[in-house]
Amino acid sequence: MKSAKLREFDIVKRSRFSWQGYKTAWKNEASIKVEMILFFIFFTISFFLPVNLYEQLALVASMLIVFIVELLNSSIEIIVDRIGLEYHELSGQAKDIASAAVTTALILVGGVWVVIVTNAFLRA
Repeated sequence: MKSAKLREFDIVKRSRFSWQGYKTAWKNEASIKVEMILFFIFFTISFFLPVNLYEQLALVASMLIVFIVELLNSSIEIIVDRIGLEYHELSGQAKDIASAAVTTALILVGGVWVVIVTNAFLRA
């Protein structure tokens, strides 16, 4: 069994890999930059809305889901491009499905924000 110190090292090591992934995504993916900037804008806006803590959590969590899905989408695109840049039907399908996942997450954000913000202002 691993000692507590060794497990701590593993956590630090994994954190470095994650941080490297964030930096790589920020550097190479324009969509990540746009979504992160929008996240911070809407995160800030969420503090000024007449919503309770749970509603604010839903607003922020929905935006984080977009970021998570976009990271996965970018990973799929990188892997497909690594395999080969020539067109292949399955590669195109993989990229299209990953892109559809991002679009679905964005629709979720829109729906969550419309429902919660509309309800908040109707209550006010």
